[in-house]
Amino acid sequence: MNSADKIPRPLAPELIEKAWSGREAWRVFEIIAEFAESTERLIGIRPAVSIFGSARVAASHRYYALTEEIARQLSDAGFAVISGGGPGLMEAANKGAFHGRSPSVGLNIQLPHEQQTNPYQDISQSFRHFFARKVMFAKFASAYVVVPGGFGTMDELMEALTLVQTHKIRRMPVILVHEPFWRGLMDWIRGTLVEEKMIDPEDVNLIQVIDEPAAVVKAIFDHYDKRGFESTAVEREAQLNL
Repeated sequence: MNSADKIPRPLAPELIEKAWSGREAWRVFEIIAEFAESTERLIGIRPAVSIFGSARVAASHRYYALTEEIARQLSDAGFAVISGGGPGLMEAANKGAFHGRSPSVGLNIQLPHEQQTNPYQDISQSFRHFFARKVMFAKFASAYVVVPGGFGTMDELMEALTLVQTHKIRRMPVILVHEPFWRGLMDWIRGTLVEEKMIDPEDVNLIQVIDEPAAVVKAIFDHYDKRGFESTAVEREAQLNL
């Protein structure tokens, strides 16, 4: 048997651990680069609204048309629209904004089974890490609009509510669209979370449930009517600690 035919010996456990630790250390630089690049690309898009919704909804579904119309009206009203950049209701959000007056932004995530990037994006930013992507959704948003969706949508909704509740970001509209879809969740929040004192009764007021696109736009403008869209110095300082 010559040297080329020899079976390679497995690495010793201590060498495997050292190699893994080295990769973890370098990963920190990848994360820093992801934050720096995305911040640089998105810094000029304010005011913006982040829209969350299902990737599984077909273009023929009524939720798609509803989301597209909301995004179009927000865009024409002067808001950049930020979505997850994928298919379904993310595509509907980008499409509505793309055909409106203001930028359509997609924050795309790299997944083991690659997420399909929709074509309706003026600004497209790709992320490897979910947490970096979540920060960008929060950092540049003046409001959250949540259309029907599954686990990912619920994750983004609860993240947004937690950040507002804990004052990590400024108070902003968190709007659930299409009341029948969200009715069970709202009943559970009022009937279980409040009743068992898991949240304060006034925390329910962090959420608005609205059905009509024009009413969504109006609710956002009403919220900022007296204070304006610019963050205060205190709010900007808090946001640095996201």
